[in-house]
Amino acid sequence: MHVFTTNSKIIITCHKWLAKALEKEVIELGFSPDRVFQTGVELTGTAEDCIRLNLNLRCASQVMYSLKTFICEDPDELYNNLVKIEWEKLIDPSGYFSVTSNVFHPSIQTNLFANLRVKDAIVDRMREATNKRPTTGSELSGAVVYLFWKNEEAEIFLDTSGETLAKHGYRKLPGKAPMLEALAAATILSTKWDSSLAFINPMCGAGTLAIEAALIATNRAPGLLRNYYAFMHLLGYDVDMYEKERTKLDEQVTEVPGLTIIASDISERAIEISKINAEVAGVAHLIQFEVCDFEETTIPEQEGVIMFNPEYGERMGDEIELTATYARMGDFLKNKCKGKTGYVFTGNLDLAKSIRLKPSRRIEFFNATIDCRLLEYELYAGTKRTDKQQ
Repeated sequence: MHVFTTNSKIIITCHKWLAKALEKEVIELGFSPDRVFQTGVELTGTAEDCIRLNLNLRCASQVMYSLKTFICEDPDELYNNLVKIEWEKLIDPSGYFSVTSNVFHPSIQTNLFANLRVKDAIVDRMREATNKRPTTGSELSGAVVYLFWKNEEAEIFLDTSGETLAKHGYRKLPGKAPMLEALAAATILSTKWDSSLAFINPMCGAGTLAIEAALIATNRAPGLLRNYYAFMHLLGYDVDMYEKERTKLDEQVTEVPGLTIIASDISERAIEISKINAEVAGVAHLIQFEVCDFEETTIPEQEGVIMFNPEYGERMGDEIELTATYARMGDFLKNKCKGKTGYVFTGNLDLAKSIRLKPSRRIEFFNATIDCRLLEYELYAGTKRTDKQQ
């Protein structure tokens, strides 16, 4: 089986509620999804297609190429199915591979045991076919095999990504409670913003939202900041094909005259971190950084969006202070941002009531384990009232 030229099921995973934004990305790349679910997108393609997906997707976590689906009732049946796969034609018998998994079956008490059975099957098959034995370990520094086993159905994949795609590689200094890059990209793609509009990010923290906005506006793909993927360790990998796809990323970068992206924070340290991260991402020259209280953030005359990602108040006593902050955010949006669209990303809807504006949309997201909402506010410049209590 030459996976780089053979069509199979491809599962692109993502964090919960990012699938809608991921689907949009996949379609814009010219692919037709076969299925969209809460944590991913399914399509049909080759491992060569996986290379392009890995290089371009902002909202994805892993790109998985399916090898086999089978009925499995116990660890021995798992081994017997996997030992029949011609692993010697997929992975270098003298190389290195690792195994990851998600298993939901009563015969498995820990995923580590399932991983061990997968490794045993691959190593035994390799030794029988080639008299060589690959090394294995937990580090994702070579080929990666992924097992999904739920109830009686199991499926084995080649994880063509390795390390997660959700981290885009520019955030050398994370700052305080940073937003995951894939989540930041998905929230922006869910707004009404495009590069013709101003993007203002008060309370920017480590600058992730502003940086992702600059990357999206100028079509700078995540693959520009990464040069290592698990697909590079699969037999049949064509480095020339990868280099051609990598060159396309450089060619598709588009500078946008008049692009306006403003990021502010009251903390000088936060702005220092943001600038460093933006430099690594190659977009520092596109962002206007300001050290100030959010109420003093420059608001340009042009149409645009204002996007907040405030703290949620995870400790006792925090909410009292944050209630006042959220109320000030509401006043700022209502009084200083007329004619624009406001967004607040929060994991505390009780605090959000203090904004005292009625959201026109509530978009579901998760930040780690926290159930969050991206609240959209139409900030009318005319006489329409927007200060109704939620």
